[in-house]
Formats: sequence, structure tokens, C-alpha cells
Amino acid sequence: MTNQNVIISDPRSGFDSSLLSFSPAVPGPLPQPGRFIAVPAKKSFKNIDSTDATRITALLDSMRASSPTRRSSETENLKSWIDHHPSALNMFDEIINSSKGKQIVVFLDYDGTLSPIVDDPDKAFMTSEMREAVKNTSKYFPTAIVSGRCRAKVFNFVKLSQLYYAGSHGMDIKAPVKGRNYRKGNNQTVLCQPAREFLPMISEVYKSLVEKTKSIPGAKVENNKFCLSVHFRRVEEKRWTELAEQVKSVTKEYPRLRLTQGRKVLEIRPSIKWDKGNALEFLLESLGYANSNDVLPIYIGDDRTDEDAFKVLRDRGQGFGILVSKSPKETNATYSLQEPLEVMYFLNRLVEWKQSSLQQKYQKK
Repeated sequence: MTNQNVIISDPRSGFDSSLLSFSPAVPGPLPQPGRFIAVPAKKSFKNIDSTDATRITALLDSMRASSPTRRSSETENLKSWIDHHPSALNMFDEIINSSKGKQIVVFLDYDGTLSPIVDDPDKAFMTSEMREAVKNTSKYFPTAIVSGRCRAKVFNFVKLSQLYYAGSHGMDIKAPVKGRNYRKGNNQTVLCQPAREFLPMISEVYKSLVEKTKSIPGAKVENNKFCLSVHFRRVEEKRWTELAEQVKSVTKEYPRLRLTQGRKVLEIRPSIKWDKGNALEFLLESLGYANSNDVLPIYIGDDRTDEDAFKVLRDRGQGFGILVSKSPKETNATYSLQEPLEVMYFLNRLVEWKQSSLQQKYQKK
């Protein structure tokens, strides 16, 4: 795995104590064509040429789809999709059988996975029951939240200090110091911020986007530190064209940033080779499981950005991706769950299984 600039954090100094100590990583290559929405070089927006018009049309189509991943063939129904991506609850015993002799490590997206998708992103609260399920999970398994939100914001939603957090699509990670000591009371942490040099640019773009979109009712620009989110869930569809044009008019001035689309949100982030899949690998390495066969990563997420992590697990031939979705989606995940409530059931079953295993082991002594 590529080395990243990291620093050891003093746990007594607070959650964000070491953020200003990073050196920027060198940006990686641009994403492959077709994977992300291309951001053109700087030019005037006053006269939209055919290329810009085509790109805006493509962006609008993506906004209308507004799904975690690209839809499968229209002829594929839910039943046949579930045959290929069965419920993780129904296949729980199979998952557990695969974990024999291995340490399960749990990775969780936040929005749409631990909390429902809501109109106001500032009100995406998880239930107290879900928080308890995640807390109990972390007692028995190393557990990380990997979110597009900024790290501090998702921490304020989850409010569990015993977890590891990767915010800004994995560009801001708080992980344990390398070694399998997550249950030994070692509170030292390592921070990874491979896109730190982009912070001034992100701040500049944020101000421009706020100004450009303030005339569009319902539009909300969220600053997630190393990336920006333009939420349009509350914007009337007849205004989506205007919103897409305004966003493109800003991002086209910054060719080092890329524009992607999630669930009723447009994401602007640095064009570096780093995503949730890289964050998963970094966290596994920090936990001491790099190139290890005695670990079983389980990643649960609902958004297309989670596909990068699903793909890593599939390519490794190790662990399972679980997509949270009620409808068929093209995905690299192995299993599925329909909604956050099922995610909570799954986590509770993991905890119950582990408690039962430990009790049986104790009784044999």
C-alpha cells in the first residue's frame, strides 16, 4: 500500500488536535474516463458550447437517477437480483462460517446506512437503538465509520469515541497506531490526510458555490473539509438544470477537482487517487492486518462511493461488501440489506453470536 503522511495524535489534546501538522500528499492520476463526471479546463461560462451542454445533460440524467449505483438492466427484477445479492441476515450463518479463525473488522457508512436519508442533511440523526448496536459492535470488533461527511461532523452524529473515523470519503482518517492493540487501552491514534494541500482551494470553491446557489430554493452546500456536497433533495426538479449549470460554472474553473453524484447530492472533491477503498486498506493496515489472511472485513454502505470499498474486498477475495438498498443496483457487494433497521439487526446478531461464542469458550475451560 502507498505510504501516506501521518502523525501520531495525543489523545489528551482533543479530537482534532493534530490536523494542522500534515504535509500534503502528491496528487495521484485523474480518475478513469467514464467513472466520474469530467471537469473541463478553465473557460468562460457565458457561452455554453456543445461539449458543456452535453456534460450538463449527463449531469442532469445522473441527478434524476439519484441512486447509490447505476441501475441494472430494466428487465432484472428484485427477486433475481436478491438471488445474486442475498440478504446478509438470511446468509448470516454463511458469513460467520467464513470468519472461523479470523478477526472480523466492521466498516460502516453513515447516511443511508446508520441513519435514514432525510431532506435536511443536518438532521440525519441515528436512533438511540442504532447507536447502542454500533457501540456494542465495537466492544467485540474493530469498528470504523467511513463517510462522505467531514470527520468531526460524523463524529458529532455518532458520538462514540471508541470507533475509528474516516471522513471526506476517506480523505481524513483517524486510525489506531499500527498494531493489533484496539482492545488493549492504547488510545494513541494516527491521522491520514492525503488531500491536505487542497484545503485552501476547497474553501474558495465553497464560498463560490454558496454565492452561486443561494438563489435556488432548497439547495444546500455542505463543507465536508476535504470535499463539498451540494444537496438538491429539497430543490424542485424544474430548477435542477439551473443548479447543475451553476455548479458546473464554478467547478470548471478548478480542473484539479472532480464532480461526482450520489443520492440527491453532487460531490466536489480532489482528483487524487484516494477513495473509501483506500481508506479501508489504510485502516486494515493500521490495525495490523495488511496482507493478512486472518481477518474478515465486513463493509456496509448504501452509496455509489461505497462501491470503491466493495471492489477492494472483491479484488482481495477477502471479506464481504453489503449494499443497503431496496431496489436492484449494479454493485460489487456480495450481500444486501434493505434499510438501516436491517443494518441494526445484523449488527445485533454479530454481537449476540460473539457473546455466545465467548460464553461457550469460557464454559469449556
